[in-house]
Amino acid sequence: MYDTTLRDGTQGEGVSLSAEDKVKIALRLDKMGFHYIEGGWPGSNPKDMEFFNRIKQYTLKQAVITAFGSTCRPGVVPEQDANLNGLLEAGVQAAAIFGKTWDFHVTKALNTTLEENLRMVRESVAYLKSHGLTVFFDAEHFFDGFKANADYALEVLKAAAQGGAAALILCDTNGGSLPHEVHAAVSRVARELPEIELGIHAHNDGEMAVANTLMAVQAGAIQVQGTVNGLGERCGNANLCSIIPNLTLKMDYQTVPRENLAYLTELSRYVYEQANLNPPANQAYVGESAFAHKGGMHVSALLKEPGTYEHLAPELVGNTRRVLMSELSGISNLLYKYKELHLDKSSPQGRQVLEQLKSMEHRGYQFEAAEGSLELMLHKAMNGYQEPFQLASMRLILEMREQQPIHSEAVIKLKVGEEMVHTAAEGNGPVNALDNALRKALETFYPEVAGLRLSDYKVRVLEEKAGTEAQVRVLIETGNGKKTWGTVGVSTNIIEASWQALADSMSYGLLPETLK
Repeated sequence: MYDTTLRDGTQGEGVSLSAEDKVKIALRLDKMGFHYIEGGWPGSNPKDMEFFNRIKQYTLKQAVITAFGSTCRPGVVPEQDANLNGLLEAGVQAAAIFGKTWDFHVTKALNTTLEENLRMVRESVAYLKSHGLTVFFDAEHFFDGFKANADYALEVLKAAAQGGAAALILCDTNGGSLPHEVHAAVSRVARELPEIELGIHAHNDGEMAVANTLMAVQAGAIQVQGTVNGLGERCGNANLCSIIPNLTLKMDYQTVPRENLAYLTELSRYVYEQANLNPPANQAYVGESAFAHKGGMHVSALLKEPGTYEHLAPELVGNTRRVLMSELSGISNLLYKYKELHLDKSSPQGRQVLEQLKSMEHRGYQFEAAEGSLELMLHKAMNGYQEPFQLASMRLILEMREQQPIHSEAVIKLKVGEEMVHTAAEGNGPVNALDNALRKALETFYPEVAGLRLSDYKVRVLEEKAGTEAQVRVLIETGNGKKTWGTVGVSTNIIEASWQALADSMSYGLLPETLK
């Protein structure tokens, strides 16, 4: 398993990792059990060289840090090529260098002869190997080159083998190959070069990178290159978060240690966090929705046997099962929630709660992303829940003057237990002022409020044709450093909707941990 998140992954739009970020991710990859970690291209920028210098301070359990580069340039001997010497200066044990296998690229992009390209590949590999490096040859555009001129593409691979390459990595650089094409090409290479190891490096421009990788392995590739979460240029690289469980759990290949797959979801989300990206909920295996169930009939079957609607147990990849509540829900969804929250499912109020839920969704509420509000509703109906506070009154003051920022102030009166609290606060807009006033009123009674952080606030207009009279739905996401939860509010008044979601977010955060 060869990870190139730190090099190829950073070429993705919106992806930027500092040297420190790369070190942190590399340590996680090593813990996960990856065999090779490609740290970057030391000849391309100072940040990558900084990474190679910093990672030397750590003793890795298994992973070999690898540097990336290209063959020498046309007409230049390896000893005088700055790129190759940069790989040596990185102080790594292994290097991956790419070279052209598509004759079209050789003559048009490199503007050299086919024979000179063979010389560049052969001598570059031999030069790095003579300095003690394990050398992988990345056969760039191999599958396109194979289609155009299979004989020449194979000649390039043979030149790399003659130079002493430890493995030949067949690259679908443009990402447009199909699985049957990849299988056929890798099979032929395996027949003609049986003495050397093969690898696969697929891009996802045709949404085939994972499938192409699996086909390549079936055809004989034993090194798999990809990135965590499929990060990469254009449409991304082959997604290791899908490839690893497919190979390990479905195809019975040895990849990373099987017991480490329980940390796969954690690794995925950690990389997203370091890259400052929002994880897509529907990502296979590791996404928040990967094992989320909504349809009532599905959940009914799931309660009897999870395998009826899950292709594997979510715990195997460190994920969790979720049952969503919506207007599509049946009583089975509610029963599952009762079980999950340890509530009394025998109460006659059960169906009333379900009907209330469906009615609220018909009015615009959405509980799929607001499980905090849903759980509060269930607690109120089923468990003798006592609200931590009640709103007595609220007043917002907005003042706007020409060429000056708007002044926002919230005045709030709450009942907390038997006491009445009256306070005011300013903020950056009315909702922020309301948030600040609510916290200020509660912090004396509930010190844990200081640890609750609003991380997202979304407003959706539900009836666009109604203009400014339309209903709006407000979704708020809040966290306490351990978990996050969503809450929802709906009203024709955006302040009222915001208050509903905000009050629920605080109330859920103040639930005892045993009830969350």
